[in-house]
Amino acid sequence: MAGVPFDQLDGDIWYNGEFVEWGNAQVHVLTHGLHYASSVFEGERAYGGEIFELTKHTERLFFSAEQLGMEIPYTVDEIDEACRQTLKRQGLSNAYLRPIAWRGSEMMGVSAQANRINVAIACWDWPSYFDPEQKMKGIRLDIADWKRPAPDTIPCKAKAAGLYMICTLSKHAAEAKGYADALMFDYRGRVAECTGANVFFTKDGVIHTPDPDCFLDGITRQTVIALAEKRGMEVVVRTIMPEEMADFEECFITGSAAEVTPVSEIGPYSFVPGPISKALVDDYTKAVTPGA
Repeated sequence: MAGVPFDQLDGDIWYNGEFVEWGNAQVHVLTHGLHYASSVFEGERAYGGEIFELTKHTERLFFSAEQLGMEIPYTVDEIDEACRQTLKRQGLSNAYLRPIAWRGSEMMGVSAQANRINVAIACWDWPSYFDPEQKMKGIRLDIADWKRPAPDTIPCKAKAAGLYMICTLSKHAAEAKGYADALMFDYRGRVAECTGANVFFTKDGVIHTPDPDCFLDGITRQTVIALAEKRGMEVVVRTIMPEEMADFEECFITGSAAEVTPVSEIGPYSFVPGPISKALVDDYTKAVTPGA
């Protein structure tokens, strides 16, 4: 797959209730979702032929759509089954799935009351989000200039396409400096999240993570918190200020794409991937591995 544009991959995509050839899964240039960001999506991982936390992801897709005033014309069960069928049709066991819903091209303008809500599901092979050899050494993060907006300015709990504009800008800027990703603060200057992952820190055996009051409470984040608590680790969800990073010992990020990835550096702050990060990397790997 390396080097092949995503619109030129092989296989089929589930598109409004039927499978179409990959290259024919197209939208018109005047699609509302392209011009006005009226689009919501999910990122899901399949391991050993099973999609991890599938229904939670589908339910969040429906919640996100509702936040944008969109009614998905299928049930949660129907989308779950469509995801499974897409994975099977692609002949993949370990893969990434991207369900997406968007407003169509029936009306062009800010108002689009009559536009069809389209749904598609694509599936492809996708290895580790970060270099596997570098992962356990800890990735390096920049600190983004852009901040997560206030909840009264955006539908911050939706996984909506428009909310990722500043994430793309932040990640591009970080990569240009040689970093793997960027940490974003929120509109108040508090530690928030990375461009596509939640963040955790440790100190004296206690895990600390920002309160997701203006950004996504990730499904992987919830899984890792449960895994930590199962081990008897204390997890504190609270406000974290940037200067506190000087005193934290370990840091790791979580997400469907990132899974659990240790961090060695955030701007001027340094961390050493240690026993807590390693334990949760191992526990998450077991949790997503069927039969493990």
